[in-house]
Amino acid sequence: MVIELFLGFVFYHYDRIEKEHLRNDLFLEMKNYAFSFDSPRFNIDIVPHSHHAKLYELLEDNQSLYLLAPLPEETGDLLKVYYPRSSYSKEHQKLHKILLKQFMLLSLIALIISVLFSSYVLKPLRDSIELLESFIKDLIHDLNTPLSTILINLKIIEAKSPELQSIERSVKTISMLHHNLNNYLEEKHAESERFDLKKVIDEQVAFFRPLYHHLVWKINLPSIVLYSDRHAFSRIIYNLISNACKYNINNGKVEINFSTHILSISNPSYGIKHPERIFERFYKEHERGLGIGLHIVEKLCRLLGIKKHVRIDRHNVTIMLDLSNILQGEHDSS
Repeated sequence: MVIELFLGFVFYHYDRIEKEHLRNDLFLEMKNYAFSFDSPRFNIDIVPHSHHAKLYELLEDNQSLYLLAPLPEETGDLLKVYYPRSSYSKEHQKLHKILLKQFMLLSLIALIISVLFSSYVLKPLRDSIELLESFIKDLIHDLNTPLSTILINLKIIEAKSPELQSIERSVKTISMLHHNLNNYLEEKHAESERFDLKKVIDEQVAFFRPLYHHLVWKINLPSIVLYSDRHAFSRIIYNLISNACKYNINNGKVEINFSTHILSISNPSYGIKHPERIFERFYKEHERGLGIGLHIVEKLCRLLGIKKHVRIDRHNVTIMLDLSNILQGEHDSS
């Protein structure tokens, strides 16, 4: 963009210079013609002398560019050597086209150089990203087995002490992060099944409520059957509730409601500076989190055909999901 602006400035500057050169060349040729009359380009006329007449200067009017010179005989009249403005405009347009072609050629060369330079400069960054993603994939693979083993053994243990319950919640938190990273890296294909909206949300609320016991939970949900990918939908709900809990106020609340095919999850907040960016990858306004939770929501909503909308009323943030495309009734009617 900067290069294009620079070339545009150069083009404008040289266009003015070439226009000035054209006028100077015309002036010199007219001046010579006033003495020799040896060029077919110009026309002549005899005009009355005026006290305000400027001799041997390039003048112009609506029809022509012209020069006034005294006649050899002292008749009191002046010789007017003129060049039609239409011819002058054609010459200027010809120069303009030549400069425009040069500008386009230079722009193309600049674009090619910019692309090659950008590719060269960004290659280390691209390699680093690929290495990081490869590392995350290996980490996900290595985490899967021990996490599954711990969760299975915790279920086998019959005694349920507060300590074991705390360990189980911590392991589930790590498991959720594991699933988030997996969803972030892999391109998923939706596998639809029927499931209860209330049951999915109750499972997630049951997971988060002990972790955020200081929050007030207000759940108003009917038993609605959805037809979609249950696992992907659970990921969406997990990340939205997690976000509502993390960025809540002290002694705040989380409200989850369903009305007319709209599921809404809201919470009071200390404010969002850039609400239009919250679903961008790695974007975060606080130090907490990885900045991928809501990006996963964006990704999975596109996968499932769920439209989302963010509403901010003063310090209350509400994320609304339009579930009309995955409601069982809507699916049957289609």
